[in-house]
Amino acid sequence: MKSLIGTGVALVTPFTAQGTVDTAALKRIVRYQLDNGINYLVVLGTTGESVTLSTEEKTTVLDTVLAENQSQVPVVLGVGGNDTAEVIRQLKKIDPQQIDAVLSVSPMYNKPTQEGIFRHFEAVAQASPVPVLLYNVPGRTSSNMAPETVVRIANQCPNIIGIKEAAGDLVQALKLIRTVPKDFLVISGDDMIALSMVLAGGHGVISVIGEGLPKAFSEMIRLGLNGEVKRAFALHYQMMPVIDYIFEEGNPAGIKALFSVIGLCSNHLRLPLVPVSPALYEKIEIFVNDFNAIER
Repeated sequence: MKSLIGTGVALVTPFTAQGTVDTAALKRIVRYQLDNGINYLVVLGTTGESVTLSTEEKTTVLDTVLAENQSQVPVVLGVGGNDTAEVIRQLKKIDPQQIDAVLSVSPMYNKPTQEGIFRHFEAVAQASPVPVLLYNVPGRTSSNMAPETVVRIANQCPNIIGIKEAAGDLVQALKLIRTVPKDFLVISGDDMIALSMVLAGGHGVISVIGEGLPKAFSEMIRLGLNGEVKRAFALHYQMMPVIDYIFEEGNPAGIKALFSVIGLCSNHLRLPLVPVSPALYEKIEIFVNDFNAIER
């Protein structure tokens, strides 16, 4: 399997003013990532508004990304949910010639016990034709995957190769890095602490701001992986304000506003999500213009 170390980006799904998937804009966004040094693409995750896409639209999005990527970097596909049997049905449709790995979120809403989480991912691991990354995001799922559960999964489910850890808890991340098997990937799902996790022994990030500022953010992660702490943190501190901005009124509203500012896609979301407020849009626009001046 191709390496998933470094910067993965959680792709948005751009929409037209009529509400349809904007494939031309999606191609531009993918090309922007490939031209600016990211390491892999993550398709149809939370940032991609996958929960409001039809089956046909998901196929369109995936096909568009694969066609533009042309196997240049690995592609990770979001396949998760709170119905284990349905997740298994989706996994069985995957073409392992096209998809390098699956990102599977811990079941939301049901609030399973740690034993339930373990059994869910045990079944997912057995069904998936490609390696699986766990996705822990308790702010959305209302249940946390305890480090002990992750270690148990890592040791007993060989097809599960890592975790996107997005609890925003650096202490929990450190516990994972310390206790999981050596070759088990611990990937940040929180842009603000991604560099700190890398410097502590993590393997990279699946980022939102990374797709808006791919050159700078992926360079920061590379510097971190190489132990160049001062240079990495210099970039981190430059980007800190916009990391706050893009999540201030929810994801992916913030990153779509940033893409609108730089002209890659229109600022359209699907209800119940709405665009950011004019005041926040202005803050993002000012930051991007100033940051671009710095990069030049």
